Amino acid sequence: MRLALGGAALIAVLIAVLAINTMRYSPQATAETDTFVLGADLEQATDLLSRAVRFQTVSTELDRPDFADFLGFLETTYPQVHATMERSILTARTPLYTWEGRNPALQPVLLAAHYDVVPVAEDSLDQWVQDPFGGAVSDGFVWGRGTLDDKGALIAILSAAEHLIGTGFQPERTIYLSFGGDEEVGGTGAMAVARHLTEKGVRLAWALDEGSFVLDQVVPGLEQPVASINLAEKGYVTLTLVAKGAGGHSSMPPRMTAVGRIARAVDRLQNAPVPGGLSGVSETFFDALGRHFTLQERVVFANRWLLNPVLENILSSSPSTDAMLRSTIAPTMLSGSAKDNVLATEATATINFRLHPRDSIDDIIAHVTRAVDDDQVQVVIDRDTASAASPVSSSTAQGYLDIDSSIRAAFGPLAVVPGLTIAATDARHYATAADNTYRIAPFKITNDDLARFHGINERLSIENLQNGINFYGALIRRQ
Repeated sequence: MRLALGGAALIAVLIAVLAINTMRYSPQATAETDTFVLGADLEQATDLLSRAVRFQTVSTELDRPDFADFLGFLETTYPQVHATMERSILTARTPLYTWEGRNPALQPVLLAAHYDVVPVAEDSLDQWVQDPFGGAVSDGFVWGRGTLDDKGALIAILSAAEHLIGTGFQPERTIYLSFGGDEEVGGTGAMAVARHLTEKGVRLAWALDEGSFVLDQVVPGLEQPVASINLAEKGYVTLTLVAKGAGGHSSMPPRMTAVGRIARAVDRLQNAPVPGGLSGVSETFFDALGRHFTLQERVVFANRWLLNPVLENILSSSPSTDAMLRSTIAPTMLSGSAKDNVLATEATATINFRLHPRDSIDDIIAHVTRAVDDDQVQVVIDRDTASAASPVSSSTAQGYLDIDSSIRAAFGPLAVVPGLTIAATDARHYATAADNTYRIAPFKITNDDLARFHGINERLSIENLQNGINFYGALIRRQ
């Protein structure tokens, strides 16, 4: 009887602790932000984005005249920007604008976007509602390749700047504008910008580029929109597993062929995920995000001291959230014999990894070697395309706070959290010249929009374009 009473008391105490922690686990208080409307000409901005789409600045065809023509288009359509700011054209036709501030003692900042776009697959053309390079304005959207990624942001930045200059505004600190010409194929333009600034002795307080959005009904279980201002982005490395074989006729195969050895190696690797978990920037993201869920979900987030294994298991079950917890392993290409009845003398598997900030390139190589556990499988690294994860920026620095306030001013009440970009952007290059680098495009997207990135029927709503202009206007006015 006494034991039963003791057990009941412990359960009651546990329930009380869980309940108290959950009630205390709520969003951090933020100062109210008034709605901001810049007053820029939305009809004109819509027309300019429509015209911008018509330049086929396809990243796989960097020698197209459209790239130079696009820069000429910007010069013509934003006359006050070009009369006020110095412009330098760097590698990959990447323009860098310098908007001199009134106080040279203040650290400058940089706003970035890119104007190159991914190709449109020929076999998808009949599935496009509008011509992908037509720039149609229809049903409240501007349609076409690059509207979301990333000409929409570029037009929003320049439209905000053009309007502000027209009102006589000059920022306190110098603002740089950088528009990459080859982000989709590596970002040599952004590298050149960072190198140029460093050689001039310029150290940015912060840089802002693409990398996330205002997510509306995208996060399961989260009702309100959430803006993820990403503090870092994952690294990138591709490894090739190579196995040799004697070759010969397929009628007399050995017990283990080169193809079989590679298949076994890939299987072993996929069954040995890189260790991950809620730490560092991943912990920061989910701790901030978890506070905005309903009471039932918050119980788990608020009581990680007890339920952390449960939470990590839940997050690991979805590819999108699992990618936030660890470096990911993605076998993407296989090769063997050129003929069905010939044994391969060499078989290969190409594996792409996106590196969490906690892991180095050497950590990944060591993990692969341990997981494959076969000295007859060679691990070859492509160091020319490899890049480490970016540094993790501060979520308490003034730059982050300015971006946070500007997002709220443009979009109204929403959750704002610091996050991690799981793909690659030009921001990783700008990070070499900045104390902090942040990643968010000021557009609200839904699940319906996710497939449009690099996909079919890419489009940007006119309402989003207005919100983007208001965001950049609010952010620039804070500098």
